[in-house]
Amino acid sequence: MPRPLRMSAPGMALALAVLAALGAGAFNSRSRADETREVEIERMTSPEVAAALAQGSTTIIIPTGGTEQNGPHMVLGKHNFIVAETARRIARKLGNALVAPVIAYVPEGDIAGREGHMAYPGTISVPPAVFAAVLENAAASFRAHGFKTIVLLGDSGPNQGPQHEVAEALTKAWAKEGVRVIHAGTYYAANGGEAWLEGQGETKAQIGTHAGIRDTSELMAVYPGGIRAGKMAPNEKGVVGDPARASTERGEKLLSLKVDAAVHDIAEGLKTEP
Repeated sequence: MPRPLRMSAPGMALALAVLAALGAGAFNSRSRADETREVEIERMTSPEVAAALAQGSTTIIIPTGGTEQNGPHMVLGKHNFIVAETARRIARKLGNALVAPVIAYVPEGDIAGREGHMAYPGTISVPPAVFAAVLENAAASFRAHGFKTIVLLGDSGPNQGPQHEVAEALTKAWAKEGVRVIHAGTYYAANGGEAWLEGQGETKAQIGTHAGIRDTSELMAVYPGGIRAGKMAPNEKGVVGDPARASTERGEKLLSLKVDAAVHDIAEGLKTEP
């Protein structure tokens, strides 16, 4: 009968360390896989979406951005790039959600009168009623396919009112089917980003309200190619705030605040009866 293999104490310690490392590696691989799993339906096939639904991914996030001027230092698609990234992060954090294509045509001011951002070339605007109709029909499409929670995630101010109204109306209309439409309003309006920047020593004037520290920092974090670094200056035409005080690090923090706010909004929305 063969004698049992004996191992010295140092050898045993080394073996246990190797096994622990291997186990951690497997866990980290799973974590990385979750962080990179595909959640955008436009990058998936129809059977892949059906399979995800069957496996419990019955939440869909509809991101809305905008195509608007952002001064001389930042591209027109700022909101679209930012909300595409935050929607992906929210979906992966939820674990049971997919992401619809970004709606880039939103209310940006009167077209004929060239009001608001429409005063600047490149901006695209649609009436609030048209935007609301697009949201309604997009939500109805996802309801028809079996999604039970539909999240409206807006990265621009004029998107918020129509999203809130659509969410309330559709949740009421579809209550008997157990379908909820949630407007993640805190994501945009009360995510804590301004307070955090003030805690970093910035004034409200420096932070600004459009194309300032927040917008610029967030775009730096998700799409640095959308920034014209040599043209960042405070209160340039089309800018309210000081984009020169923006940074990638600040952008990452501000994005995380948005993601956390949206996840909270969704959790709160799910507590109420549809």
